[in-house]
Amino acid sequence: SVVYSAPISLNGTYSYAGSAVSISQTNGSVVNNLAGSAVSTTIEGKVDENLAKIGIQPGSMTVTFDRDTETFIWTVAGIPLPGTFKVGNNEETVTLTFGKNMQFFTLTGNLESTASGAKILFPAQRTAAFLKKVATKIGQSEGTLGTITKLADGFDSYKIGFKLAK
Repeated sequence: SVVYSAPISLNGTYSYAGSAVSISQTNGSVVNNLAGSAVSTTIEGKVDENLAKIGIQPGSMTVTFDRDTETFIWTVAGIPLPGTFKVGNNEETVTLTFGKNMQFFTLTGNLESTASGAKILFPAQRTAAFLKKVATKIGQSEGTLGTITKLADGFDSYKIGFKLAK
């Protein structure tokens, strides 16, 4: 059966509600069985633990999108990280380009609507690189972040992102 996810029009302010994880098996099919869900849930819990160590937890991060100007402000621990964004592929992907204060760092990921807002998933290595930059910006050690990319060893495609509640 096909699960339909309605397109989302990013606009307004979203609060970070926890990590989101997607893993794929070596044959490329998304892990959507009970075991796969358990693995994703376990990994999300571990990612959440690691993010909490650098101060990223629900309520500590927001992102405001302005669809008219295609700009955003990602705020972590009170520090604004502005940039521009483009939504593509029938509202299923988003590319975030942070400004000068993040050295024009770019992330492209999958965008999914959820009951409470949205989920944005990026390749795990890019998410880890983003989080290391954020940790430096907010004055935290990035030491715990290295383990995040190793949590799903053995899977082809491992994406980590953010659940955003409206």
